[in-house]
Amino acid sequence: MTTRRASNADVGRRRAPARQIPVDRSLEALPLFRLSDSAEEGAIAFTTLEGGRWRVLPAPGDRLPGTFDQDVWVELLHRWHEAGAPPDGTVTFTLHAFLRSMGRRVDGRTYEQLRAALARMEKTTLESSGAYLSAPAGRCVDLTFSLLGGVTIERRRILDREQLALFPTLSVAEPGVARVTIAQPVRENIAAGHTALLAVARYLELGSPVARRLYRLLEVARAENRLAWRLPLERLAEQLPLVQRYPSHLQRVLKPAHQALREAGVVREAVIRQEDREWFAEYVLAVRGQPPA
Repeated sequence: MTTRRASNADVGRRRAPARQIPVDRSLEALPLFRLSDSAEEGAIAFTTLEGGRWRVLPAPGDRLPGTFDQDVWVELLHRWHEAGAPPDGTVTFTLHAFLRSMGRRVDGRTYEQLRAALARMEKTTLESSGAYLSAPAGRCVDLTFSLLGGVTIERRRILDREQLALFPTLSVAEPGVARVTIAQPVRENIAAGHTALLAVARYLELGSPVARRLYRLLEVARAENRLAWRLPLERLAEQLPLVQRYPSHLQRVLKPAHQALREAGVVREAVIRQEDREWFAEYVLAVRGQPPA
């Protein structure tokens, strides 16, 4: 009897999906994705506790990355990790498979959303003046970069497109294959181990963009060995970021997100308290792997 050596594709098909993926802890701690898809504000500005300055500047004529872009970014990191974290940072995928993996409906509208999100992340400028910690440099650096170093989307070959009509579950408008490169500073921080861990399945369980962003921030606190995290409510709004500023408005936005995080077992407690004239958000992290209370 002869045996057949397994190909890389065979191994890839048999590989179980990663339960957790490493993400750049520096980037996760900084505001980047608006938690709405509106174009109300032209830039994000944030000052770290150490005095570093961070800005997110949209491309001319475009808006800042928003809720859909946040989900696309997490899926890109997931795919890069599943591919073995190739050193050049490049991942290749069909838009159809990518949207399915995100749990999104696959149609002409979502294809265009995905194409726009990839282009936006390539063209949005991230500007650090002593705000972004570079693990290889061992310090917070002055740096300008974008999330994606390159994006190309190729339509299927003519023969392939002709074959699509034979498969009613696929759309003849399927745009084809994307080739995307993750930014070098992000890859370097992950390679150096300056990371937090995200469980992709848990991330997707959290239905709201606010809960998903809070989950990402709370995993930064966990990576820093904190059992609890407490910060002024106003600062949390800047770090998420949220456009709301009044405590009553912020509480209305955060309340359902806190409930979702408790039910998912991310936190044991999430409360907003007033002390004298200042409001604080307080979180007690759940033990990883512990079932929700």
